[in-house]
Amino acid sequence: MALGSVVGFMAGLLGIGGGLIVVPALFYLLPKLGVNADYVPLIAIATSLANMVLTTFSSVAAHHRRQNLDWNVAKVLVPGIFIGAMLSGSVASYIPAEAMKQFFAVFVILMAINMAKPIKAEANVRSLPSVPVLFVLMVVIAILCGLLGIGGGVIIVPLLCYFGQKMQRAVGLSSMAGFCVALAGSIGYIIAGWNVPDLPSGTMGYIYTPALIGIALTSTLVAPLGVKAAMTWPTPTLKKVFAVFLFFVGIELVISSFSG
Repeated sequence: MALGSVVGFMAGLLGIGGGLIVVPALFYLLPKLGVNADYVPLIAIATSLANMVLTTFSSVAAHHRRQNLDWNVAKVLVPGIFIGAMLSGSVASYIPAEAMKQFFAVFVILMAINMAKPIKAEANVRSLPSVPVLFVLMVVIAILCGLLGIGGGVIIVPLLCYFGQKMQRAVGLSSMAGFCVALAGSIGYIIAGWNVPDLPSGTMGYIYTPALIGIALTSTLVAPLGVKAAMTWPTPTLKKVFAVFLFFVGIELVISSFSG
């Protein structure tokens, strides 16, 4: 529940998804509960995705009310995202636990660098690629997001801006993509882990329901406080502080995974 409070506040304050906080936190907490080390990355990522089903749904509803969702583009993106996210649970089952941990650690470090000095999208007149190309892109991105336990906004928003979408529309479409990744990814991890032995009690597939309930309860309650704080706090400075935090989290994950 304390983790959920942090996730909710930071999401409201900085507009980030919870995966960058939830996944490394569960990497640290789950072994203390006696969870088999081989399953820790899978459980952490699956639980993060399940939590995002709840948090991204409200975001999609808000963007729809503000007319930031281009449903003509969304209906092209969603099939590829849904298929890729569904596949991610099965793909993850074949990747060694330490490799997944190292992969996530490198991603966290890259996101820390981007948050400290974000790359600004340049105005352009490019259009979206053809439907088959966009479908393949979304499948690949969704598999990657499912493997990392993130909604994908840090990848999808810059990509859509590159293809000429306005920032508001890109963020709205990213929220829809995040919901699809979270929902399909959660289903995929439930199926992939349904008959796996030695999982801790309270799991649904690879999703650890006690952690999910605790995180979801408090994150939804605390998120409005983060939004309120964002109106008065120096957010650019806070982003840099959070970037430093993420950087050291990534370094620690790298060191711990290689030391073993």
